Amino acid sequence: MKKYGLLGKKLGHSYSVPIHRGLGNMDYKLYEKQPDEIEEFIRDPNLGGINVTIPYKLEVMQYLDEIDSAAREIGAVNTVVRRDGRLIGFNTDHIGFCRMLEHGGIDVKGKKALVLGSGGASKTAVVCLHRLGASSVTVISREGENNYDNLHKHRDAQVIVNCTPVGMYPNNLCSPVDLTQFEACEGVADMIYNPLRTDLLMQAEKLGLKTAGGLLMLTSQGVRAHEYFFDTKVEANTDLKLAENLRRESENIVLIGMPGCGKSTVGAALARLSGREAVEVDALIAQKAGKTIPEIFEQDGEDAFRRLESDVLREESKEKAKIIMTGGGAVTRAENYPALHQNGRIYEIKRDIERLDREGRPLSKDLDTLKRMYEVRKPMYEAFRDVCVTNENTPEQTAEMIWRDFCENTCY
Repeated sequence: MKKYGLLGKKLGHSYSVPIHRGLGNMDYKLYEKQPDEIEEFIRDPNLGGINVTIPYKLEVMQYLDEIDSAAREIGAVNTVVRRDGRLIGFNTDHIGFCRMLEHGGIDVKGKKALVLGSGGASKTAVVCLHRLGASSVTVISREGENNYDNLHKHRDAQVIVNCTPVGMYPNNLCSPVDLTQFEACEGVADMIYNPLRTDLLMQAEKLGLKTAGGLLMLTSQGVRAHEYFFDTKVEANTDLKLAENLRRESENIVLIGMPGCGKSTVGAALARLSGREAVEVDALIAQKAGKTIPEIFEQDGEDAFRRLESDVLREESKEKAKIIMTGGGAVTRAENYPALHQNGRIYEIKRDIERLDREGRPLSKDLDTLKRMYEVRKPMYEAFRDVCVTNENTPEQTAEMIWRDFCENTCY
């Protein structure tokens, strides 16, 4: 029985198992090892093939019998295969990186590129950018000639690649740079795949730049590693299908809309239909505050409630594969959009104002109040939503419409 899997020090949020099992390797496992365990693990005669992640991409090289040219050029190995008793090291990250740029439509030929970070991932990006014909590649690090304090020297950068962990789960919604200072920028790539959309990519999206996230890089390098493991050839675009499947399985469904429009009942129906966990944001706010929503409004005021709401949304939206039912006013704070958008497809649930449930809702005093509220919030709902769904039938029928749209349109 040969061993296949991922070697690393801490692997809690790895997608490697579903990727390789999706390729048919049901023996693929995660192997968390300490530094003093690496040599024995690598030299195990039962080892068939292993992927290597931080912090061992350099360390494993000393135990290998052969290292391919790309891995030597990059200076790191992320795939090890045992063939005829010999350990051979490869680097498949460069294949994934190039694939990520290609799919994102980011053409680097003749362009000035900035690479954020100077670690192992940065080395892969630098080699690939040179191979793809970038006119210049500058590495930005915390210290040295080119650093984050003198980015003004590189305002003419046309492509920016993030190879740092800034913005990665669980430290979501932070960014290594502000893209508005790069007036010539055309495309932004981020090797991070959790969250699905980093803060850096969401800013690039807002500025109308081309973007490329790390999920396709991950699946593409995984496919190439599988080919090395079994000396086989995988069907074209399998990496893209795997990325789409992972995104569909992990992306949140977010429900927004007026108070009383049916988010809770539709969300509960969606949970039954999809098998996902449904999270009611108002219930979490009440739990955190130790009092009911009307009591929060009465005792602390709406501003205090909105701050609590934003805190809860930031934490819940970090997670994956959930149905998040927001309060009707979640759209009134602009900061809530990136929190919800980073891992979610956002649906506005719409219902005739006359049919909105007003019981127990502090801001829904009467029909005229609701109409005025809707006129104020209407452009906010439109700005937040990806899809608008009318809830005029049963909750089950509305849930089916949302689930169908989600499954068909959650693409990579």
